[in-house]
Amino acid sequence: MLNIHVFTFNPFQENTYLVYDEKGQCAIFDPGMSNPKEEQTFISFIEQHKLVPIALYNTHCHIDHVLGNRFVYEQFGLVPQLHEGEVPVLVSVDARAPMFGIRYDTSPIPETFLTEGQIIHVGEHALQILLVPGHSPAHLCFYCATQQFLIGGDVLFRNSIGRTDLPGSNHQQLLDGIREKIYSLSDETVVYPGHGPSTTVGFEKTSNPFIRG
Repeated sequence: MLNIHVFTFNPFQENTYLVYDEKGQCAIFDPGMSNPKEEQTFISFIEQHKLVPIALYNTHCHIDHVLGNRFVYEQFGLVPQLHEGEVPVLVSVDARAPMFGIRYDTSPIPETFLTEGQIIHVGEHALQILLVPGHSPAHLCFYCATQQFLIGGDVLFRNSIGRTDLPGSNHQQLLDGIREKIYSLSDETVVYPGHGPSTTVGFEKTSNPFIRG
């Protein structure tokens, strides 16, 4: 059984997720820690629960989702894993951070990349990678079929969707991706988004004002 813990970090109120198994193996998704207090909150939870971080994943590379990449790398030696199409977005954060007045320690750049359909593991538990661009050029989601949950980043929110007024975004592409990749999952699938509360596929299909099932 996988456990999911959410932290809400940085001025953008971004959701950082820890997904961990019964033995304490832990995957980190979208670390958004932006100051020493948030970093200590993150580390304290890991220490208290005796977790062993084994991987770092970025759904996409907008600034609020990668602020903690360098910290995680320095603490645990984990290089972020992401889609190759997000590299230009990640590189651009160095120039964007000063615009927001946010401290940003440059993220490592991976040498290998994630691809659609690839399977990752947290211990013995499998998550499938879905490519759902539109909010960003090569946005990934991570789907666990056995427990019916999705680490969804900034694709689908409770009664909302990701912004499409950013460089590299595409509104129709995002809507198509939600309809084809997300709404095709079971209605019971819990979506853990990059901002705000969790939701379910079934709820969004019937109530989301931007895209109905």
